[in-house]
Amino acid sequence: MMKLDKKKAWLEGVRRYPSPHCSQRPVGDKIELLVIHGISLPAGQFGGPYIDQLFTHSLDKKAHPEFADIADLRVSAHFLIRRLGEITQYVSLQQQAWHAGVSSFAGRSHCNDFSIGIELEGCDDVPYTDEQYQQLRRLIEILRQAWPVLTQDRIVGHSDIAPGRKTDPGPAFNWGRIHTPTYTK
Repeated sequence: MMKLDKKKAWLEGVRRYPSPHCSQRPVGDKIELLVIHGISLPAGQFGGPYIDQLFTHSLDKKAHPEFADIADLRVSAHFLIRRLGEITQYVSLQQQAWHAGVSSFAGRSHCNDFSIGIELEGCDDVPYTDEQYQQLRRLIEILRQAWPVLTQDRIVGHSDIAPGRKTDPGPAFNWGRIHTPTYTK
């Protein structure tokens, strides 16, 4: 059963795989945004160890031709939801994960400072799975209990905070599957 350990800001009942790609949130910044992403490594392929390896700086450049350009990136997310619904947490919620890059929300830049990043294993043009939507909804509910400010209008896609630079979670993501009447503004 998923439950948030508020002291450590780690979710209990999920897989933990700590990433070095994180930093302290700036003093005074509070969590005010939830960013949904989509990722697959190699592009369009699911399963395998490559997302974990990318987020923990252990991706072998030679494992796939695509990896030569990304293996040295310093990126992470707080959570990943795999195709079958397995959740992995990489970064404590007390820290910022490096998921948003150059980004802006409601006139504020540096979204990593005040957001939680959730990656879904997938790509822009392949529908996400029922298991992913179920787990994402559960995770959102847990996070909203800790941070009620995470209303529907503060749950966005990577493409919303980095338009022109990012397209994920893409047109295959069905926002109606996570937005319900319980998410009020």
